[in-house]
Amino acid sequence: MQSRVGSFVLLEEEMQIPPLKMINQPNKSFPPKLFLILLLLGGFIAFSYIGTYTYTSRYTTIHSSVPISQPRFQFKCFQELKNLGSWIRPPSTLWHEMNDTELFWRASFVPKIEGYPFKRTPKIAFMFLTRGPLPMAPLWEKFFKGYDNLYSIYVHSLPSYRPNFQRSSPFYGRQIPSQVAEWGMMSMCDAERRLLANALLDFSNEYFVLLSEACIPIRNFTTVYNYITGSRSSFMGSFDEPGPFGRGRYSFKMWPLIKRSQWRKGSQWFEINRQLAVDVIKDSKYYSTFEKFCRGDCYVDEHYFPTMLTMQSPHQLANRSLTWVDWSRGGPHPATFGPYDLTDGFFDLIVFGGKNTCAYNDGRTDLCYLFARKFAPGALDRLMENSFDFFGF
Repeated sequence: MQSRVGSFVLLEEEMQIPPLKMINQPNKSFPPKLFLILLLLGGFIAFSYIGTYTYTSRYTTIHSSVPISQPRFQFKCFQELKNLGSWIRPPSTLWHEMNDTELFWRASFVPKIEGYPFKRTPKIAFMFLTRGPLPMAPLWEKFFKGYDNLYSIYVHSLPSYRPNFQRSSPFYGRQIPSQVAEWGMMSMCDAERRLLANALLDFSNEYFVLLSEACIPIRNFTTVYNYITGSRSSFMGSFDEPGPFGRGRYSFKMWPLIKRSQWRKGSQWFEINRQLAVDVIKDSKYYSTFEKFCRGDCYVDEHYFPTMLTMQSPHQLANRSLTWVDWSRGGPHPATFGPYDLTDGFFDLIVFGGKNTCAYNDGRTDLCYLFARKFAPGALDRLMENSFDFFGF
């Protein structure tokens, strides 16, 4: 016992550590195993704290460096809704993948509030229904020159036709997705509705003129624009014509939706305003009846639109066409004119109409026609050489 005490005293002296009062009380000494457990527990807590801090720092750093998508998308959507231009801007290209059902549905959107909350200059949509080339395009280019903000052009041709216009031409890139259209068949009306629907996608288009590849303008652009935009009526022929080529084409299978007294005939070359254009492309009431019962010698393109619009909006029609044609030679088609037909007297008859006058708004005028057909491709050179003398452009 003595030796153990002496050894402990010697160790204390060498290390110069103050003596502990509890050293001689073995029953209250700190257990070595408990000390080891506490040491391990403290190390575990310290390690856990360091690990948690490191993970939290890395997690915070990652999320601060990666953008959060939701606010960005919400901001973009807000910006699009805030910008009116994204709603009224015309399509950058006329080519699209919509079928007719989708196109007509999209084109039938109509604002319900009168007026426009932006500066809008009404344009005329010139819609060319053609099988292929436009031989009179150079004359039309001369007609359009200098009036870029007042017109739009749309071309419906055979799907296989690929136009080759220069980039400087107003016809460049103006071909719409097209389908085969057969003369006298419902597919011809489908093509006309397709042209109207594509033109309606541009909110600036207020007036719509249907033309063929054999049509020419017989007045300068200013006269045409002022005449159309100044009229309170749309120009579509709609006649109750007796005989085999009028009422004789009516089928009693159309009754009672369409009565014989409501049956009308008119030229397919029309000019209508935006409201009537929407009425034409949204129609599902009369379309199926004409498709089923106006076939063959009925020539649906001469009856569908005149009958439907006369039944729906009779007071909006001037009941005449702005396109001059010559039926005096007889046959199923009007006369076609070549270069030797184009004399001063010929165009005086067309442009001034002789002694004939027509209704315009509340009065009468001798200016009854703005366009004429049919002209052969060979007539182009003479038309180009004399366009100013003949037509004023």
